[in-house]
Parts: sequence; structure tokens; C-alpha cells
Amino acid sequence: MSEWSKRAVPKELVEELERRFNLDALTASIMARRGITSGQDMLYYREDDLRFQNSPFLFKSMEDAVDRILDALEEGERILIFGDRDVDGVSATTVLLECLRSLGGKDSGASVRYRLPGKDDPYGLSMRAVEEFAAEEGSLIITVDCGISNNEEIARAGELGIDVIIVDHHTPPETLPEPAIIIDAKLEDSGYPFKDISGCAAAYKLVSALRFSRTRWYKEDMALLNVREDGGLMTVDCIKLRNLVPVSTLSRSFESPVSVTETEIPIYLQGQIVLVWNEKEQRAMLRRLFGQGAEFSLLDVQAEAAKLMPRTGPLPLSKLKGLSTLAKYGDHAPTEIGGFYNIFVSYVQAAQRKEFPSMQEDEEKDMQLVALAALADIMPMRNENRLFVKKGLASINAGRTRPGLRELMAELGMLGKRVTSTDLSWVVVSNLNAAGRLGHPEFAAELFLTQDQDTRTAMARKIMELNTERKRLSQEGLSVAGPQASVSIQAYGGKLCVIADERISRGVSGVIAGRLVGIYDVPSIVITFVEDNAIGSMRSCRGLDVTRFLDQMDDIFLNHGGHKAAGGFSLKKDRMDELTARLKELSGTIELEPSSAGKYDIDAEIPPSYLTPELLSISDGMEPFGEENPPLLLMTRGIPVFDAMILGKTEQHLKITVGTEKTKWPALFWNEAGRLHRDFETGDKIDILFRLERNVFNGMETPQMIVADLKRSK
Repeated sequence: MSEWSKRAVPKELVEELERRFNLDALTASIMARRGITSGQDMLYYREDDLRFQNSPFLFKSMEDAVDRILDALEEGERILIFGDRDVDGVSATTVLLECLRSLGGKDSGASVRYRLPGKDDPYGLSMRAVEEFAAEEGSLIITVDCGISNNEEIARAGELGIDVIIVDHHTPPETLPEPAIIIDAKLEDSGYPFKDISGCAAAYKLVSALRFSRTRWYKEDMALLNVREDGGLMTVDCIKLRNLVPVSTLSRSFESPVSVTETEIPIYLQGQIVLVWNEKEQRAMLRRLFGQGAEFSLLDVQAEAAKLMPRTGPLPLSKLKGLSTLAKYGDHAPTEIGGFYNIFVSYVQAAQRKEFPSMQEDEEKDMQLVALAALADIMPMRNENRLFVKKGLASINAGRTRPGLRELMAELGMLGKRVTSTDLSWVVVSNLNAAGRLGHPEFAAELFLTQDQDTRTAMARKIMELNTERKRLSQEGLSVAGPQASVSIQAYGGKLCVIADERISRGVSGVIAGRLVGIYDVPSIVITFVEDNAIGSMRSCRGLDVTRFLDQMDDIFLNHGGHKAAGGFSLKKDRMDELTARLKELSGTIELEPSSAGKYDIDAEIPPSYLTPELLSISDGMEPFGEENPPLLLMTRGIPVFDAMILGKTEQHLKITVGTEKTKWPALFWNEAGRLHRDFETGDKIDILFRLERNVFNGMETPQMIVADLKRSK
């Protein structure tokens, strides 16, 4: 029996969300039920401006990485970008390569090229790649979506005089590679506040920092200063910035005028460019506080900001502080100095767009790949990942699809249709991933990088052919793995499924592991063999952390890595007995969370009379859907079934029509044709769990339901 549940939420909380964030009652109740209640969380659901993403310079090593790349470009060095073979790795490679070329990688005499692992190459940077690059007199390797576990290879690069920058997002090992500059949000001391960005997003952060390095603000030490009077007190507020990132703050209040030498303010501001809002007013306030002899070198931001942001105009900070979008989502009352900082960042970004007009177009192209990577690598749809996917989808749906992606979507028949995150995940990503899985990631890279449209179209067709082959290999592999699965699960105490079979293609081992997880609801490992090596893929569920699990067998593996939910490893074939014994031993320590199979958490109950197409706007407001933000699951009780029919070549699907006399909905129930006549009949009233989507046919969009479960109403 399935279990339906709808979590109770306090009425007061729903009303507070309605009021504070201007939500309708249904959306507010859904947000409350999903635990999206803080200002910061709500920001990423309600806004789509990249202004709200995290600064790349929050990475402590970002400035070092930027300076090393700028030196390489200026000196005409040979640079190698080494990526991974999947969508995330290819996207990261593309974003960084395009940026370096645009910054003068060719004009300066610098040679910038890329390399991806071939069919039988191991995951990550290889020793062969390092040594071959050294033979070409290369001097800088930048790894993207890999590198954090390549200790030996990076040490060898250092011996050969090659510098390495690691741009990765995988969980780092206990001993970090050296010598290297590392940009990885999962490093304990990375400085970056959000750990779950993709490899492509990490590369995009480096690209954003490189673009910022072209402005006059790069590496400038500056301070925002604001003097205000409140309740008889004179208060001086300061924020020190470097690359627009706050470094420190100072706030001092005085009851009466004081000598400037009696405060630490001059020392605090020493060596800084001091920025103020309304220089004339601020000078007057400083003289009132410190006397006529106190002189500060001030730079007025207000006049310049007004040219690019006219709405700021003559408004004082006391008025502007509450107009900031960020203030709306702040969990504390907005301050004048906080408002000044927000306005200043917006001003600098506007000035950057004006000075470098191509930057906005380049960023839009990047964002489509960052969106793809986030979905392909199953990044959680929260924090800035939501901004990335929103912006990527918005530009695609506005008809500005980047070259390469445009040709692939054309071949897939997707151009001119409204594309969702689900469409990208299930159609575009699955095709692109086939190239890497079957040993030809260069097809995907050239699809994005080549300037010739005919070549892009040819690459798109090759990728689709590989996806057809991938499907065939997956089906064959599953037919091999399926009969072994239940025996394996029993052998590992119901905690693990382990399949090792040379008949399974290496390129689809991860796909099959994922399918086994879906069927049996236990973490699964699929191992195949390439010459003397065993290559494994692992997919998890029910709370088991893949990287921590694999770390326990570090002494057996040649290499391994991944995320909490997915990972890979390799070892010598003659150590398989040792691996099997260790897995059986470790399976006894696995503690899985209770299975969620057959359990449905309902987002909202919708009365039949409220089942109108306007519901789609509620669903749209929760997009993009993905990891940690599944599509809305709605429930309606006592709704009549007007019609029912069986669909599919093998008559396995069910299509019913439900609704009211005013509004009727088509509803698809996949693989559940047997429920008709068993659980309900045409004319019955049913309780139904469903998700909403749009059906597109001949250019016409119609709303429809996708049924998760149903039962005859009592």
C-alpha cells in the first residue's frame, strides 16, 4: 500500500511568508511545507538576477589563479586545459577555453588548447598527458572538473616545471595535490560559501574573475565610508573591499565632536581609496565630528552611479537602503552602509558591462553551459544553482541558444518549443553524455567550440548516433546485470548491489548502476574490465555518502573520486578478490535511511474547482526543478473520471480525463494500465496525486497531469 502524507504547517508562518515576500496563499503554503522560509532561501526562488550570485573572489586562491593566467597570456606561454569526459567537464573546458582565447590567448602568442580523456584513459589528469605536454614545452595546466585527486600527476608536473591550477568541485582527499593553486568549493578553507556548484560553475567563477581583472577595480584596496547622525550620536561606518568582496568592517559612534587623532579611523582608512555617497554632505559631517582641520581624500560615487543607474538619482542612503532587492530578503533591518555596498557593486557591474559590451553576450553563452552542467551532474537546485539554470533556460527560450547547443537542439526537434529543466536533463544532457560515455568527448567539445556551422551539425548527428548506441549497450548491460542483482543484494546483507562483468561496456556502467538503484532502492556498484584494470561506477541512495564509502578502500584503488551520490574508481584486475572481501566487510557497517518507495509527500491539496490552467503559474514559480527541488506533487480528492483509455505498443500506459464540467484535464499514468477496472472505473470519483506539465503538439501547448498515484474516493 502506498502512503500519502501532507505535512502540517502553522497558519501564522504561511501568512508571514505571504506578507513578507508578497506571495499568494498557495505558493506560501508550498514554500512553508518545503522548508523554504528564510530570506536567503527565498531570494533564489523569487529572483533571477546574476547580481545575487556569490563573488568569485570569495575563493581565497582566486586572485592567485587569475594572476598566474594573466602572466601566462602576457608571456605567450603554452597552456593546457584538461577536462573530464562528461557534460560537466566538456562544458567547463569550453567556458574556460573560450574566455582565454577572447583575452588574447592567440594574439599574445600564447597557445591555449584542451585535452579530454579518451576511451580507455583513466578519470582525471593522466601521467601521459603531463609528460606529453612537458615535451611540447608547456608551462601551465588548468584542470577543470577534475584534478583534486591527481596527487602523483600534479607532483610530476611540478618536477617538469609545469604550474598547475586545479578548478574542481569533487570532494578533496585528505592530502591535497601540490604544488598547485586550488579552486574547489569543497575545500574546508576555500572561503566559498556554497559547496555544491558544478565543475563548470567553478570554471565560470574563474572566467568571471578573469573578466573582472580587466577593470580598474581589480586588486584595488578601497573603503566605503558613511557618516550619519542618529538620536544625538554621530556614527562612522566603514567597509573595506578588495575585488568587491568585504574584507573587514568598522563602526564607531560618538556623543560629541572628537579629535580625529583620538580614533582609529585614519589608520583604518590608510592606503585605501575612500568612497562616499554625496561627497559634499559627507565632508560636512566629517568636519562636524572631527573639526575643520580634519581632511580626508574622498571619491564621490553618487554622481557616477546616477549616470548608469538613474533611479538612484539624488536619493540619500537613508532612502536607498530600503529599495535594495537584497534588503527585502535580509533577515535584519537594512543599514545605510549595507545599502551603499549593494549600490556600489551594482554600479561597478553596470560600468563593466558598458566598458566591455561583449561581456554580457559571452556570459549568456556561458550560462547555458553552466545550466546544463548543473543538471547533468545532479547539483541541488538551491542557492546560486537556481540562478544559473534560470538564466540558462531564459536565454534558450528567448531564442538566443548558443552555437553548438542550437544545432543539437535543432536535430532533436526542440527549437521553438518552451524548454524546461526536465527537457534539458532528459533529452539534451543524455545525448551529450553519450559522447563521453562511448569514448568520444571531443565530439561534444567540438560541437561547442567550432566556428563552422556545418561541422556543428555533423557533430550533433554523431552525438545522437552515439546516444542510440548508448541505449543499446545500456539495455544489453542491464540484461546482464539484472539476473545477478537480487543474488548480489542478498550476499551483501540487503545493503549493496555489486555487479562485476566484462560483458558490460565501461561507457554505460554508471547508467546501469543508476538503473539498479532505481529498481532495487539500494546503493549499487557496476564493475567492468579494460585490459588489466577493473573500472567501477557507484550510485547511491538512502543517505549513503559515496565518497566516504570509497575512501575506506583507498589502499586498493588506483584512483577514485566523486560526489555524495555518485562516484567512480579503478583498480588492478588481480585485486578484485580483495575488493570483494572488503565490500562484504563494509556492507555490514552501512546504515541506510528508511526507503521512500511508495511514500508520497504532498505539496498542496487542490479542490476540484481550483483545477484551472492558472495552476501552471504556481508550478512555474518553483522552477527549475531538479535535485532537492522535485516537481510539485499535488492532490485532489473526489474528482470524477470522464474517460479512460489504454495507450502504448504493449498497452502498458493509461490516459484518463478528469476535472469538472468547466475544466477537464488529460492525465497520463505511465506503466499503470492495469489499474483501470481494478482500482477504478470510468464514472468513478477518485483521489489523485499528480504533477503538472505542458504537452506540446503541432506548436500548441496544453496543460496535462502526470499521475503519481490514485485510488477510488471513499
